[in-house]
Amino acid sequence: MKIGVTGANGQLGRLIVTKLKERTAADNIIALVRSPQKATDLGVEVRTFDYDNPEVLSKTLVGIDKLMLVSGSEIGKRITQHTNVIEAVKSAGVKFIAYTSLLKADTSTLGLAGEHCATEEMLKESSIPFVLLRNGWYTENYTTSLPDIVAMGTLYGSSGDGKISSVTREDLAEAAAIVLTTDGQEGKVYELAADEAFTMSDLAAEVSRQTEKDIPYVNLPVEEYAQALANSGMPEGLAQFLAGTHVSTEKGDLFDDRHQLSKLLGRPTTTLSKVISDTLSQMK
Repeated sequence: MKIGVTGANGQLGRLIVTKLKERTAADNIIALVRSPQKATDLGVEVRTFDYDNPEVLSKTLVGIDKLMLVSGSEIGKRITQHTNVIEAVKSAGVKFIAYTSLLKADTSTLGLAGEHCATEEMLKESSIPFVLLRNGWYTENYTTSLPDIVAMGTLYGSSGDGKISSVTREDLAEAAAIVLTTDGQEGKVYELAADEAFTMSDLAAEVSRQTEKDIPYVNLPVEEYAQALANSGMPEGLAQFLAGTHVSTEKGDLFDDRHQLSKLLGRPTTTLSKVISDTLSQMK
């Protein structure tokens, strides 16, 4: 049983390959990447894979039984890229697709949701057996900013009291590996969120506790927050996008309490406290 992983040079893709190696032989895994020279350390077969090159995609996928389709990273291009991959899957005879979608994609107001919903619909219409891994927001989206937050002494945002059930990439990668190596996954939809939820105020409080510094959360109007991000040097489009995620957070789009991820993992999800602790340790 050959398992192909797209985007295997990316942060999530690499972790999926690593977790798969813990559950199956390395020669059953194929890393599909744009730059093969950057993936030699993965210890598995590597093939050149370009979402934007439909002419060669089907040849690249020959011999693969299951495909882990990690969603493309280029927002605005995903529908075309995923269409290319799904068409290639049909031609190559791949028997099963797992797709990394978005938490509550069919109801979410996040700007990312549209492309994920479109991909889900394409999969439903393709007649190819598939499973949807609706990934929650990455905890790392918050903790990578810890050096700046600690330096400024304040956490800014526009999420109000919106709850966030964010997940580590490692937990999501382990879930993907379990699904790819377990029978009976066809047609399932997993809403993959953490066991615990937090608000931005909770995040600030935990950072304050662990750093022994007073780091408050300041909630700004969304327009003011977007402008603050732009003033910090962030491109205007990205600033608007990130501010928009805070609006969706306040609406509850990043929250889920069904505990499907921990049930799939067979253990509790990684806590926010641990991720903050690990990140602060790396800062020392």
